[in-house]
Parts: sequence; structure tokens; C-alpha cells
Amino acid sequence: MTDLAWKRVNAINPSILLQILSPLGSLEYHPASLKVANGVVLGKPGKPSYESPSSFRIIVLLRTLSKILERVIAACLPLAARLRGLIHRNQWSSLPGLSTYDACLTLMKDVKTLQRPGLKVSSLFLDIKAGFDNVDNPTLPRMLREGGIPQYLVSWVASFLGEQSCTLVFQGAPGTPAPVKVGAPQGSPISPLLFLNYFAPLHFRIPRGLMRSDVDDFALTATSLSY
Repeated sequence: MTDLAWKRVNAINPSILLQILSPLGSLEYHPASLKVANGVVLGKPGKPSYESPSSFRIIVLLRTLSKILERVIAACLPLAARLRGLIHRNQWSSLPGLSTYDACLTLMKDVKTLQRPGLKVSSLFLDIKAGFDNVDNPTLPRMLREGGIPQYLVSWVASFLGEQSCTLVFQGAPGTPAPVKVGAPQGSPISPLLFLNYFAPLHFRIPRGLMRSDVDDFALTATSLSY
């Protein structure tokens, strides 16, 4: 059922979605039927050759009903994770009240503040390649459990990440689902939040500077008397 159809259902009778989704939260379970995705294979523009797999990218299409449930869980997890210090205070975006715009303004403010005493400021920008694809199950649920996250959320995350499958969609593809044993699905409302929890330990102290991240993009800012 498409996104527009579910919106129409919710407008007519909101209790239907509640009756469908509420038991899944209480049972700490994400159904296997909602973890079947289609991966549309698209060629990257401007490539001199398309003989290599790296010349293509995959857009994952998820079940709409699954994304509704994921958004509900995504509304519950940030508060619990922040209260327990599982999300680093210098992480931005994909969190309530913190956007990429906020991250840019904060970095500009930090640089100007560090420049006032005459220091030279340098920033190195890094991107974690295939970050979402390397979120590991059961490592993430274990991290959440050890961090004090309520068990029902931990169990749901473990169920959500487990037994995923994806069918590649392109000309000549056999259309056979393949198991996905690692990674948080691209395009999922909760995947960025799961990534933030998983990679929070990468934040480290810089003696004369600071580190900030916008999901899988990191900025390392350091100061010195000269460049």
C-alpha cells in the first residue's frame, strides 16, 4: 500500500494503524514481511564505463507500513539515548531540534571564537564510507542494552536489523531476494538514529580543538599558532 493510501486510511479511521502497530511494539518484534525491500540499481552519472559495480548505486525501497512503525520508534529512542549519554553532545542532524543548518552555524561560531585570540584554525572534513551499511547486529543492540536503553526498544532494534532481505531491480536481474546480514537500511526513518548510536564512540577529545559530526560526516577542527 502506498504512502498516500495509508494517509487516507489514517484520515478515515486512525485506530486501524494503532491496532496494527501497537502489538508489534509490545511484542518487541518487527515482522519479516516488513523487512523485504527492493533495491533499484541506478547508474552514477558521468562515469566513463559501467563495467564496474562501483559505477552504480542502489536506492532501497522499503515497505510503507514498516516506515510508519520505524518513525514511531525513532520518536522514542532519541530521548532515552540522550538521557543515558549514548549520543555524543557534538552529534547533529537526525535528532529532534538539531539540523544540518544548526551544525553549520555552530561550526562557524566555533571557528570565529577560536580565531579571536589570534589562533590559526583548520578544519578537516571526513565522510564515513558506507557507514549505514556497516551497522552490525547484534553489536548495536548490545551497546544499547549496556547503555541502559529500555529492553523493549533494544529487542525491537535487534528484530528490525535481523533477517533483512533485498531484491535487486534492474534489467536482467533474476528477482530473487538475497539476505542482508549487516547494515541499517538506507531510506529508513530510524537508520540515521541507529547510526548515531553505533558510531558515537568515534568521537574523541582533541587537545586544542573539537570534533563535530552530522550523521556520517565529521569535522575535526584544531588550532595552532600557525597553519
